[in-house]
Amino acid sequence: MFVSSFGTQAPGQWTLTDPSAYSYLLGIYLGDGYLAMPSAQCRVLEISLDPRYPGIVEECSKAVYQVANVRPRVSRRTTPRGEAIRLVATSRIWHLAFPQHGPGKKHERAITLQDWQRVVTTDFPRPFLRGLIHSDGSRVINRFSVDLAEGAHTYAYPRYFFTNLSVDIQAIFCTTCDQLGIRWTQSSDDKNISIAHRKSVALLDAFVGPKA
Repeated sequence: MFVSSFGTQAPGQWTLTDPSAYSYLLGIYLGDGYLAMPSAQCRVLEISLDPRYPGIVEECSKAVYQVANVRPRVSRRTTPRGEAIRLVATSRIWHLAFPQHGPGKKHERAITLQDWQRVVTTDFPRPFLRGLIHSDGSRVINRFSVDLAEGAHTYAYPRYFFTNLSVDIQAIFCTTCDQLGIRWTQSSDDKNISIAHRKSVALLDAFVGPKA
């Protein structure tokens, strides 16, 4: 183990020089990332992104470069759900950066942050939540009508959803929300976390906002 310049322990021979970028990329990885290791010397990070949001693709590409000093390859592919952006980057450090990698789907196995990762996400909770929401979240406008004496009136208010099948990743998301004073509720379908409280939405709007 070694201690990086900002005091966080990280494993092996990897120097974590940009903890904010790493915190964002960790959020992206937990949602849409996959780590392949075709050989002992080759680790490949694959991230699936939505082509409707080129800004997120650009931000994710920048974070990969800031964390691993490699420029990812970005391509478009067709999936059963439609078009997707495939971001691929090869680096020897990925298995150190993302110790949550393993066989099978993330929601079918335990996902926990290591102590040094908890330090990073505690010190940089906003980019971490931004990455989680960019991968598995959404900001929507809820609309509903109320019949009043003068006629029907339509109300609209923004809210955030975080959707992930892993109860462990949900818990990590909620813990980070708690740290920032963001109020959340668990939906009845057990896979959605909802944030509708006005001040909490405003807090998220300050560093997340609508996808672009």
